[in-house]
Order: sequence, then C-alpha cells, then structure tokens
Amino acid sequence: MADHILVIDDEQNYLLILEALLQDKGYHVTALNDPETAVQFLDESEVDVVITDMKMPKLSGREVLERVRRDLPHVPVLIMTAFGSIEGAVEAMKIGAYDYITKPFSNEELLLSVSKACQYAAAQRQNRLLRESLEDRYGLHKIIGKSRAISKVMDMVDRAAPSKSTVLITGESGTGKELVARAIHYASPRHESPFVSVNCMAFNPGVLESELFGHEKGSFTGAVAQKRGRFEMADQGTLFLDEIGELSHDLQVKLLRVLQERTFERVGGSRSMEVDIRVVAATNKDLVKAVENGEFREDLYYRLNVIQIELPPLRERREDIPLLASHFLDVYATENQKKFGGFSPEALEYLQAYEWPGNVRQLENVMERCVVLADRETIEVDDLPPEIRDEESQYKSAVDLLPERINLPDTMEKIESALIRRALVRSEFVQTRAAEMLGVSKSNLQYKLKKYNIAGH
Repeated sequence: MADHILVIDDEQNYLLILEALLQDKGYHVTALNDPETAVQFLDESEVDVVITDMKMPKLSGREVLERVRRDLPHVPVLIMTAFGSIEGAVEAMKIGAYDYITKPFSNEELLLSVSKACQYAAAQRQNRLLRESLEDRYGLHKIIGKSRAISKVMDMVDRAAPSKSTVLITGESGTGKELVARAIHYASPRHESPFVSVNCMAFNPGVLESELFGHEKGSFTGAVAQKRGRFEMADQGTLFLDEIGELSHDLQVKLLRVLQERTFERVGGSRSMEVDIRVVAATNKDLVKAVENGEFREDLYYRLNVIQIELPPLRERREDIPLLASHFLDVYATENQKKFGGFSPEALEYLQAYEWPGNVRQLENVMERCVVLADRETIEVDDLPPEIRDEESQYKSAVDLLPERINLPDTMEKIESALIRRALVRSEFVQTRAAEMLGVSKSNLQYKLKKYNIAGH
C-alpha cells in the first residue's frame, strides 16, 4: 500500500524532480508549489509524510512545520534547505522536524530519509489506533458477569481467538457485541495490531464503500484526495463490521470477494491491494431469515458464520445485573466526582425485575442518570426512572418484547410459569411465601407446579 507524500516547493524544477523520483519508487505523491494551498490540502486530505522547502513566499517551511506539528503531530516533516542555511534547518529540527535535506541533494540520501519517515509514520498510525483500541478496552467498557450465559460466551471467545477464522456475533441491540469483538482481538495473536470498527448502518451505501475500501483522488465529487479505507487501516489486525445485515447487495458481493481472495481495489482505482485481516461481524438481524427472503447472500452468510457467538439479552442473565449496575455506578460516580454507597435492596429488586429491552446499554444509561440526578449516597427506588419503578411500564416493556404473532394460550402459560419460578427463587423456595407473592393459595400453587413440571424445592 503506497505511502502518500506531500511535496511543497516553490521551485518548479525541484518539484518535478522530487515527484518523478518518489513516484518511481512506488510512493503516491502530491506536488504543490504554493504553501498556502498545501496547508489547505492538509486540512482535507490524509498524508503520511510532508517534504517542504524552507524558504518560500507566503509561508515559510518553518510555518508549514508549525502547522503540521499543531494539527497533525503524527505526520513527520522533512525540511529541504540550501547548503548555506543549515543553521535554519537545525533550528527546525529543534521544533519538531523529522529530518532535513540539503540542496542539491543526493537521490540515495533523500530516498533513505523518506523511507525512514514513512516507517515512523506507519508506527505512529498503528500506535494511535492501538491506543484508541486499548482506551476503549480498558475504559468504561469491560465485559462483566458471572452468569452461566455470559461464561459460555467468554469460553467461546477463548476458543475462537487464537484462530484466523471469521466470527459472526449475534444478539439484540445493546448486548455488547463490540465488546466481544474486542475481546476476541485482544486474546488473539493480532492483539498488537489495530482493531478497526465500522458500523455498516451509519453510512449510506456509496459512502460506506469509500469507508471500507478507500478511494482515489477525483473518483467522485468531493474526493479531493486519496483516502485509506478501513480494510487498509486494519491490515495485520482485526476489522469489526457491525450491523452487517444492513449491507447493500453490491457491497455484499465486494465483501465476499475480499473474504475469498483477500484483495480489493479502492473506489476509482484499478490496482489490486492485498490485506491480511481477520473479520469479525455482528448483527441483531436473523440472517437465516434474510437469506431465505433474498435480502442477504447465502454464500456470504456461510463465509461469515464460520464461528457464531450468540449474546444473551440482559433479561436472560439477571444475576449479572447487580454487578453491571455497581460497575456503571462506580464509573459515572468517579466521572462526576460523587460518592455512592450502592443500592437499596428494593432498588436492586426493581433493577432485576425489569425486562431491559435496551439491554446493557440501557442499564448503563440508567446508571448515568441516577448518578447525575441522585442527591444521596444510596440509590433508592425513587432515583430510578419511571419506566423501571412503574409496574404498568414494566408489563408494557415485557409485552413489547414479544413477537407480533403469538399463540395467546401458550404465551400466557409461559408467562405464568416464569412468574411462578421467579416467586420461588425470591421466596427461597418456601411455597407459602411464594403463594403469598403471587396472590394465590398454597394448594393452587402446588397444582400449577405439577401442571408446569416445576420443582418446588
């Protein structure tokens, strides 16, 4: 993948020589003779290395250097200067120039300096992506839980991580699919390389194609410079494709080709580029049904679904709710410089009883709200939002999770069975207390236990 080098020199002859020399070595070069235009170009484009002459009209090389250091500190700048102005070049080194080159220059000396600068830029880019990934990994978002459901997920992560196989993560929105993708990456041999994510639902198809594969300058209106795509950025690492079920048919075809051949072209480009990446995809859609309906390619589905990890909704791992709530409470208390001693038993009961249609993401938002609005050190029932403490809202939340078409008698029996099991757990399997909780007689409860084949102890 060619490094992009911006060359700035008001002397046209040097500009042409540098452009030809660098292009001959495989670099992508933008050559500009106006430093003000070059600074504007840097605001709109991605470059790896800047080479600038020291003495130019309008803006000096030092001023260009200062702007790059301020706005793009990860981009190395090489200063070119006449032999008699070395003192100025040394001064430029003191304020952050990567290297200086004297005119007239030796081709070998210049190419060596450019090569080292490109290596430095690549290291800076990788470190920046890795640092961002690590901040996400060890910041607010940690996989927390001890339930059997989440333990099974982490066991799958441990077994899948060392391989190169594509992973498909399924589950409702807000269950933590990206967290699991990051866990796979950090437990894999690629953990020192970038983790790059893209939400396929966040862009329209045309923009998403450019985000994934990059584009060449002039390939479409507004493409003022070459741009790397996420595939290039994730080279040697992991690419996470969230909401994969939203891909258009054309992009499904292109993604299938990348997965099969590990090659692609930038938008508007003709050169085939190779990448070494692991793809982890995620969706809250039923892709099997999407395949049956002709909305998703069957061959792509099988390419993605080599290893499938299904994340349970929060309502199916209720024992994790106190752990998660306490974690988010601590995080936002620290962020808001507040102190909390935890939750009242009643507040925890409400949290565990709620159906959480928005899953862990909703729980996190609720905890942030509690921290900001609570005026005491213990979170009480009154501090919880209305939809959680109001019984009618809880029932509506539960009903909203049911499919549109149901068998009413069967559904009612399942709900009754679930309520009986919950009452038994909360009463520590004392049937008299469980019957009181449910508002039925003990004999009626025992009849229901036999009907639903529920162990009453």
